[in-house]
Amino acid sequence: MAKKLTFLFCLIFFMVAILAHNQASSTLLPASQLEPQGNGQMHGTTQGSLQPQECAPRCTGRCSKTSFKKPCMFFCQKCCAKCLCVPPGTYGNKQVCPCYNNWKTKSGGPKCP
Repeated sequence: MAKKLTFLFCLIFFMVAILAHNQASSTLLPASQLEPQGNGQMHGTTQGSLQPQECAPRCTGRCSKTSFKKPCMFFCQKCCAKCLCVPPGTYGNKQVCPCYNNWKTKSGGPKCP
């Protein structure tokens, strides 16, 4: 009986570890896909690195895979106008733009897509 419980515990632990790894790897963009500039700063992905006119194309890419394009574009452009950055990829990667990541709604949820 003890062997079965140990086996079951190990199996559950292994499954949780795999799920955590898959979730972490699906939300992070590999460093090779970021766009480093000559000055060491990543254009468009760090706070203040975009010009206001560059927000629309960046948000179009960011919102390209959602089925809620209008609200995604509205909030992405609002966040970009304030933070002057848009995280790379279509989901996640917000850690590269703290302003974009930390702006919350009144209820405490993320404001920026």
